[in-house]
Amino acid sequence: MDLALILKAVILGLVEGFTEFLPISSTGHLILAGELLGFNDERGKLFAIVIQSGALLALCWEYRQRILSVAANLPHDRAAQRFVLNLLIAFVPMAVVGLLFADAIKAQLFNATTVASAFIAGGAVMLWAERREHRIRVTSVEEMSAADALKIGLAQVLALIPGTSRAGATIVGGLVFGLSRRAATEFSFFLAIPTLGAATLYELLFEDDLINGSDWGMWVAGFAAAFLGAFLSVRWLLRYIAVHDFSLLAWYRIGFGALVLATGQLGWIDWRPTG
Repeated sequence: MDLALILKAVILGLVEGFTEFLPISSTGHLILAGELLGFNDERGKLFAIVIQSGALLALCWEYRQRILSVAANLPHDRAAQRFVLNLLIAFVPMAVVGLLFADAIKAQLFNATTVASAFIAGGAVMLWAERREHRIRVTSVEEMSAADALKIGLAQVLALIPGTSRAGATIVGGLVFGLSRRAATEFSFFLAIPTLGAATLYELLFEDDLINGSDWGMWVAGFAAAFLGAFLSVRWLLRYIAVHDFSLLAWYRIGFGALVLATGQLGWIDWRPTG
């Protein structure tokens, strides 16, 4: 068992878990962490996507009662049916565009410059969304219409650009389209279930040649670390948004993105892919 590889897996798993459901881009952080750790080749990219399942399991555990309630009531309850339908509507745009362009995006945009630029641009958009007049017309995910779901699904497509953030795109989209901060955040959480689940299954089906049986320790460590990080992150975010807006996270994005660009420009860190 390669202990150095296990340590890398734990670090990347924690990065994935802590950032997946925050509007700061888990993919962007994983690309940067992978380059620093020298684990950014095709095998590393597969690992970064598949360990999302650990974060997803943590989310499902946190919302297990609600998910089980929807599943139990789905055959006869209109509210449960509308909720599931809204998730499917919001999922479709990302699924279609992702299938068409995922390989090209991975080949061309998975680099530090793209990530840092998207960090900064996304942070600026978040600040704008928070400072504009916010007229709330939807206070909970149960009140959302199919049109609301479609608009948030279209916003989620922007997250295919690494550094944009799936959570950031859906949450900011929700705020702009009239959802309360909590409704936008929770819908972003629930939309992660089909989105991350489909992404993981796709990678496992079509990139299975990159999976080596001797790497089981790496996968287990990364999965467990992602679960722990996401579990803590989701609970923290729900408490945080009860009394704060997203401005602090927006400034973090801008500052971190500027730092990455500056360190690369000054030659302090070589952010060029090594894989």
